[in-house]
Amino acid sequence: MNIKLLAIGKTDNKALQQLMDDYQKRLSFYIKFDLEIIPDIKNVKNLSEAQQKEKEGELILSKLSPTDQLILLDENGKNFSSVGFSEELQKKMNSGIKTLVFVIGGPYGFSQEVYSKAQGKISLSAMTFSHQMVRLFFIEQVYRAFTILRNEPYHHQ
Repeated sequence: MNIKLLAIGKTDNKALQQLMDDYQKRLSFYIKFDLEIIPDIKNVKNLSEAQQKEKEGELILSKLSPTDQLILLDENGKNFSSVGFSEELQKKMNSGIKTLVFVIGGPYGFSQEVYSKAQGKISLSAMTFSHQMVRLFFIEQVYRAFTILRNEPYHHQ
């Protein structure tokens, strides 16, 4: 299985980018993982929230293959413990999914079209984090999930 993370807008914080690079490198020992950045929409000042979500949604959907399974990182999604998330990833791998795509939406969330294509939603926390920090947290949790599945000492209970 491959895991892809789609995110809107680049990370301009070098310290966060360095940490994301570190966890992506660590992840490469377990699974093929790609972080794909969708460029920010231009001239958002001239767009309503709905129009911005619509344009971002079109870009997100254009990055998907018909066989991809889409999971949204959404505040109203299912909450998992780290162990529970690792178990969920194992189930996905066992089911024969070729590519599991997680998406971090823009500042206003997702368009209705993206919600309708999604096979699930996950919430990382009830708290709100910057989109740049969510990338780091998510990549670290995917890494942690694989260390849990391999009974490696990274995660402590």
